[in-house]
Amino acid sequence: MPKQKQNPLATNNMRPIHPGEVLREEFLMPYQLTAHALSMALQVPAPRINDIVREKRAITVDTALRLAKFFGNSAEFWMGLQTDFDMAVARWSVQDALDRIRVFQPDKA
Repeated sequence: MPKQKQNPLATNNMRPIHPGEVLREEFLMPYQLTAHALSMALQVPAPRINDIVREKRAITVDTALRLAKFFGNSAEFWMGLQTDFDMAVARWSVQDALDRIRVFQPDKA
């Protein structure tokens, strides 16, 4: 029986967390900030932050730098969230191909 492709929503019984969810739940809501107010503070177009918060857009390096400056954390924090999310989604989308790739084992002479 072929191995069934595992949905990223089921990996470790946890779905991948979009950085927009972290921004919304851990930063905007506790501080009672709106996406519009944040976009003004970061000096970026409002749709950029709105789309991130709605989990429809990725965080770019530019946005990560601005978020880090505003919230006093690191750009690496924001990019790490994005990378983790992207890896989980990509792993799911190419799982069938990955399952067919053999691990390289050089000949031992």
